[in-house]
Amino acid sequence: MKKHNFYAGPSILSEYTIKNTAEAVYNFADMGLSLLEISHRSKEFVAVNDEARALVKELLDIPEGYEVVFLGGGASMQFCMVPYNLLKKKASYLDTGTWSSKAIKEAKLFGEVDVVASSKDKNYSYIPRDYTIADDSDYFHITTNNTIYGTEMRFDPDVKQRLVADMSSDIFSRPIDVSKYDLIYAGAQKNLAPAGVTLAIVRKDALGHVDRPIPTMLKYSTHIEKDSMYNTPPVLPIFAALQTLRWYKEMGGVAAMELKDAENAAILYEEIDRNKLFRGTTEMADRSIMNVCFIMAEEYKELEDEFYKFATAAGMAGIKGHRSVGGFRASLYNAMPKSSVEALVGCMKEFEKLH
Repeated sequence: MKKHNFYAGPSILSEYTIKNTAEAVYNFADMGLSLLEISHRSKEFVAVNDEARALVKELLDIPEGYEVVFLGGGASMQFCMVPYNLLKKKASYLDTGTWSSKAIKEAKLFGEVDVVASSKDKNYSYIPRDYTIADDSDYFHITTNNTIYGTEMRFDPDVKQRLVADMSSDIFSRPIDVSKYDLIYAGAQKNLAPAGVTLAIVRKDALGHVDRPIPTMLKYSTHIEKDSMYNTPPVLPIFAALQTLRWYKEMGGVAAMELKDAENAAILYEEIDRNKLFRGTTEMADRSIMNVCFIMAEEYKELEDEFYKFATAAGMAGIKGHRSVGGFRASLYNAMPKSSVEALVGCMKEFEKLH
């Protein structure tokens, strides 16, 4: 039976990425050695690292004055690296879910944090829009896609403060005006590679303005100056990231990904809205095209476990919703084929017929 991978992360990767990475694990760059055992300083891997960073710049049309670095520690490490490097006195944060809340908690260790708005009052089912950012904020931090709650900001805010974004779960799903941001970061395990590497896009002139001493490994400048090679990088995830980036380019780039993702999400949301057994959990204007969250309609609540077992038996993997929301979650990242979305919709229609 074909499996359809809807896990929220680690999540689906393209067949191109998996095949090429698997081959490199056995024989990397015709060296007769595994990717897992070669030196990260070898010319063969340095070429991988350089091409991957160059492709990020090309695919996202990153302007001059920015650098791309690969880091360890996941996006969670960025929750402290951002304020360590950028927060002098005060920072502003938009609270739209679990991950922004965690980022806020870490930033409070470094200075004053102004939470300009929060959607916690409605279990993070919408993106706040009516808020004011203090003029003296050192930066404004947003989380563009909220994997747990299924909301997304598919636009680049216009703010006069420095703008920082956690794009862990929707990077490469739409064109970005990088010039509006001073720092973008993303854990790899959604739209890029297996867990183990974090992508950061850093505006160089945003650095060097804080007085505090910063540990060497937590300075963005350390990794910029050493081309992400200050210490041993996560070789396998970076190689896998390169394969994904090559695949994106081959498929038509980020704009092509956006069209494909929007179509997939529209197919699933249309069925959620049509099918009397289900209902969405977020405000329509803020629906994520990466993570589609839905639950059973109130009068059919008792069928939730039955549908989960029904869908799982039909090959739908990873559709159980996060405990904070319940119900179901289908993650439709860039590598998700339309056929898998149609298979899930078919499941929902078949279950409707049974009831």
